Amino acid sequence: MKKEKVGVLDIGSNSIRLVIHKIDDQKRYRQLHNLKQVARLSSHIDLDGRLTPEGFEVLKSALIQFEEIIQHHHVTKVKVAATAAIRNAVNQQDILDFIHKETSLYVRVLSGKEEAYYGYLAVVNSTSLREGITVDIGGGSTEVTYFHHRRLIYSHSFPFGALTLKKQFYGEDGNRQANPRQFYRFLKNEFAKIPWLKNKKVPVIGIGGSARNMALIHQRKEKYPLAGLHQYSMAPKQVESTLRLLEQTPLSKRADIEGLSKDRADIIVPAVRVIQGLMEYSKSPFFIMSNKGLRDGLLFEEILRDEENKLFPNVTEESFYQLGREYEIQHDHISEVSRLAEQLYSQLENHLPYYLKQETNVYLLKTSAKVLYMGEYIDDEASVQHTFYLLTNRSIDGISHQERLAIAFISSFKSQSYLQQFATPYKRYVSQRLLQRYELLGSILKLAYSLNRTRRNVITHLDTRRDGKNIAIHLYCTPGASPYFEEIKSEKYKKHLEKTLGKKISLYFHREESSYHKV
Repeated sequence: MKKEKVGVLDIGSNSIRLVIHKIDDQKRYRQLHNLKQVARLSSHIDLDGRLTPEGFEVLKSALIQFEEIIQHHHVTKVKVAATAAIRNAVNQQDILDFIHKETSLYVRVLSGKEEAYYGYLAVVNSTSLREGITVDIGGGSTEVTYFHHRRLIYSHSFPFGALTLKKQFYGEDGNRQANPRQFYRFLKNEFAKIPWLKNKKVPVIGIGGSARNMALIHQRKEKYPLAGLHQYSMAPKQVESTLRLLEQTPLSKRADIEGLSKDRADIIVPAVRVIQGLMEYSKSPFFIMSNKGLRDGLLFEEILRDEENKLFPNVTEESFYQLGREYEIQHDHISEVSRLAEQLYSQLENHLPYYLKQETNVYLLKTSAKVLYMGEYIDDEASVQHTFYLLTNRSIDGISHQERLAIAFISSFKSQSYLQQFATPYKRYVSQRLLQRYELLGSILKLAYSLNRTRRNVITHLDTRRDGKNIAIHLYCTPGASPYFEEIKSEKYKKHLEKTLGKKISLYFHREESSYHKV
């Protein structure tokens, strides 16, 4: 299988970061390295708008270190992008000539519009959102876009960022108390220059380090148990309370706030003010964190270079494809389990109490089937524990946090006791009634799993019938195929479903002209 290493080097106003991915010929990609150096190039721009000699040395030192990493790991393709600090520098050409002379790197200076586009590309290829406003607050510029039906409609680059706003409203050292009204008037005047921002009433999606720190601070404050920042959502009041916490904490103590990076302590307040101001101006119903940004947009462009519109047709399907490849999940087996689970649910739906009937049940069943017992990849004996841990400790693009938690419970289901044990840290987020629903779907999936125990697709179809007060499930087998092992396993696993439904279940396996019944 052909593989290549692609590096994306992002020369930002605040930091310089290198990310290296391995991509194979089937578009399976995996991050290998993610390295960052805080350079703060915007702080090395003089009053004439030129990068200072000290700034040249900072840039040279960083790029030489990254170049050494690139060469050591035999990276086959490197995409180097520079943003506001170099884009706005009066001596931009001198900087590019200097980089060319001192390194082997070719630097592409992105326009504000291009920078905004790559942020948009990252968001629509890593979330299920079809409409929203993206905001990427860099050190020297802020990019916003509006997309609808996943298509980019508008974009704009504001000539201010976290570093420049800090200087303007909080002083060079960041210690000056800003006037909130004056700051908001400034933002409102800037936003008013862009007609399409006002009263949009769509999610605001944050990109970049400052948005990431804001979301992480809120997670730590709430003791949020589910891992992962990508697609984490916050209501307007939660953004406002996080802003108040930051503003009320002196700069000297701000770095002690859990979740805040020390190198962002002096610039986090102006950045969060931009997010809060934008949400208020656009009347956004909620904020969503995107852990994918400019660098990911550049990577997606490379992965999708043969696609005309540079979009994955379905973000969720793409995510499960990547997961399946990573954990060697057998697609044919999972498809069969999904088919059987859907048939079982359809046949059993009339027997369910009303509170367990939900429109999303089939979706959750089919989605959970895609990662069913994925922990087998690590250890077969403890696959249940590993499955739950993996799903609650990694983001899945296109899947919300609540959906991911639901999928973790369903796809790792073993018994009611295990379910309750796993649920302990999540009691604030899952009610007992919700757990009952997950138990139902998990037990159906577990029974479907047992009906393909030998992975031969023995069961062609099934139907259920009332058997007095109980349920009879008739299972029709492929001619000539013995369902012996499926019979044994399903007889053991049906008890979970019986417990959930409060009914006895009889299984009837039909093979060719004969049938037999397991009590």
